[in-house]
Amino acid sequence: MKNAEVVKRLYEMAEMLEFKGENVFKIKAYQKAARHIEELEEDLNVLLKKDELGSIPGVGEAIESKIREMLGTGTFKAYEEIRKTIPEEIEEITAVKGIGPRTAYLLYTKLGVKDLKGLIKAAEEHRIRRIPGMGVKREENILIAAKRQLTEGNIRRFPLGVALPIAEEISRKLADGRTIREVRIAGSIRRWKDVVGDIDLIARSDEPEKAMEAFTCMDNVQEVLEKGTNKGSVIYKGNIQVDLRIVKDDAFGSMLQHFTGSKEHNIKLRKIALAKGLHLSEYGPQDAETGTQFPFSAEEQQYEMLGLQFIPPELREDRGEIEAAMEKKIPRLIEISDIRGDLHVHSNWSDGKNKMEEMALAAKALGYEYIAITDHSRSSRIANGLSEKRLLDHIRAIEELNENIEGIHVLSGTECDILPDGTLDYRDELLEQLDIVVAAVHGAVEQDSRTMTKRTIAALENEHVHILAHPTGRKFGKRLPFEMDMEAVMDTALEFGKILEINSSPQRLDLNDKYAMMAMKMGIRLAINTDAHSPGQFANIRYGVGTARRAWIKPADVVNTFDLKKLCKLLDIL
Repeated sequence: MKNAEVVKRLYEMAEMLEFKGENVFKIKAYQKAARHIEELEEDLNVLLKKDELGSIPGVGEAIESKIREMLGTGTFKAYEEIRKTIPEEIEEITAVKGIGPRTAYLLYTKLGVKDLKGLIKAAEEHRIRRIPGMGVKREENILIAAKRQLTEGNIRRFPLGVALPIAEEISRKLADGRTIREVRIAGSIRRWKDVVGDIDLIARSDEPEKAMEAFTCMDNVQEVLEKGTNKGSVIYKGNIQVDLRIVKDDAFGSMLQHFTGSKEHNIKLRKIALAKGLHLSEYGPQDAETGTQFPFSAEEQQYEMLGLQFIPPELREDRGEIEAAMEKKIPRLIEISDIRGDLHVHSNWSDGKNKMEEMALAAKALGYEYIAITDHSRSSRIANGLSEKRLLDHIRAIEELNENIEGIHVLSGTECDILPDGTLDYRDELLEQLDIVVAAVHGAVEQDSRTMTKRTIAALENEHVHILAHPTGRKFGKRLPFEMDMEAVMDTALEFGKILEINSSPQRLDLNDKYAMMAMKMGIRLAINTDAHSPGQFANIRYGVGTARRAWIKPADVVNTFDLKKLCKLLDIL
């Protein structure tokens, strides 16, 4: 067995003991041993050969014998014996919000509840409220949570573009400057993951009870799951869970770092701390011998104490960032301020809401040097795509606009459909009159992998194409990525010098961080565009930049960080 498998088995044992109502010290012993094994650098099998299992903190003689048994047989007798006494379906009960192993055991022994449907029936028949210590309100909350579990499953995921605005809305409501001085978004949202499970917030406050009251009594709170002194949890509008932790100033940085995660990143940090004689928790490092706690008000201080270069939240996924930080090799990642223009913008000539001039002036107000107006091509009829004649008029309109506007340059472009056979929606004679050609798949999206790959590669081989827009075609909640060989597509992009887009639309975030990192490592140029259809959508650039930062992208990797002269030289225009 590997270390992780042993850890999992120990945690499961603790949960089963808790379900059975066993001695709390016995339960904690298993949990403590599991935590310390998580922090180990060395393989348990190596320690076994050295007869050093007993040297692991938290591993006494009893648990050491069980680890030996696991390493030899894959399990241990006590685990198998207790597992036989617990219904397999009971995991459905403990997965319900607000029901831990002890409550599940109570419901099982008192009411015979052993699965989700039985739990709902017991609540609807008002049998749960009759158990001492439960009550009417607890029964109502259990019923709500159980029905949600039944219809939606244990884990519901939300696109970043849905979760982040809600997190920001709540943060603004709470940060009144009096009871709560500051609220920071943590968790996977802060790491700019494209899909998240819930919202984690960290707040500074010297009046935690008042702060918690403000949190649980907000408008749009549908259900209060937990209301403690320093921790609360609610279901907010849109059926998304929001967790709030309240901390004083001295430990704010440590708490923010811990609950930003990721779990894998934090496990690595705990191992580094352990090597320095420290235990690391949400309250900061603690001296293993004296018990002295070292809380930090700023994350940077904690990383510095561990001998690490500060690691941006977007990189904290245990994908080499800690090793790079040890050698002070974390690069300067791209930032919104590096963006000099947007190369995928729509106007009311196709399906945009505003005139070209309005889009240009909005971009100028952001400090951009240029934008490309890339309205849809003729096959996108639903998007009012431009006929060949209208495209020529479009080019002339942009020429006139550049004569009458100062402080920003507008590039003439198109978002040209890649047709099902791989040809482009306009003739080459028209495409060569444009400053920039953004090619994209919009129709026949159900093609098989071989056909879609061949289709996309054919478009990239066209000499007039500059950028492949939203390359995998995904739309959250609407469409999965195309069936396509992305490695083959990237090989072609590299060979023909094409640019791949990170589309910043919250509905797309395409390329994702995995493919963006792959492209960067291959040496393929990237563009971070908004696909804006109105001035307000220029703000979506933050989603694309967040995705790029997760992929370790630097400013030099992105063509629209170039000034106009350098960009035009790259595109061979003007």
